[in-house]
Amino acid sequence: MHVHHALMLAAMLATAAPVMAATSVIGGGYGKSCYEAAEFGKSFRAGVEACNTALSQEALTVTDRAATLVNRGIVQMQAKNHAAAIADYDAAIRLRPQTAEAYVNKGIALLHLGGRDAEAVALLTLGLERDPARPEIAYYTRGIANELIGATRNAYEDFARAVELAPNWADAIKELARFQLVRKKTAGV
Repeated sequence: MHVHHALMLAAMLATAAPVMAATSVIGGGYGKSCYEAAEFGKSFRAGVEACNTALSQEALTVTDRAATLVNRGIVQMQAKNHAAAIADYDAAIRLRPQTAEAYVNKGIALLHLGGRDAEAVALLTLGLERDPARPEIAYYTRGIANELIGATRNAYEDFARAVELAPNWADAIKELARFQLVRKKTAGV
């Protein structure tokens, strides 16, 4: 990959930063405040405090505890604390392996760390297999990761699927528009 292309992909990845998949928590209290911090990008300190309080003081179901870990991971990622975010996603996966958003967000975090693009593709695929609430985010991010590892056709297909699921998403439309389909003649045709 040459430098200009790498810089373009790095810029594309930087614009993907705010696109993460928060997981809703049933009920109110600190769990809900943690979700709102993840979904709406509230202050880091207040968000982490709400998440920590929910995890330490509220009687959460296994599903809500895993969701709160994912949401705290998102708050950590928004503050660029990627290692802490990954630890939260791993904890959510251990607690409830079917939590799609844990895999999707861990894939996003790995892309931000750099050098782990193939692992990100695998995690995003696992997330998609678990039916995330916002699959367009997973497809879009996997498109970025696929392009970084040189899987151009897969990247195109992922961006196309993201646009299909979210037809008004400007970032996904922009990425898809960069591709040009070329049909090759085959022998005997």
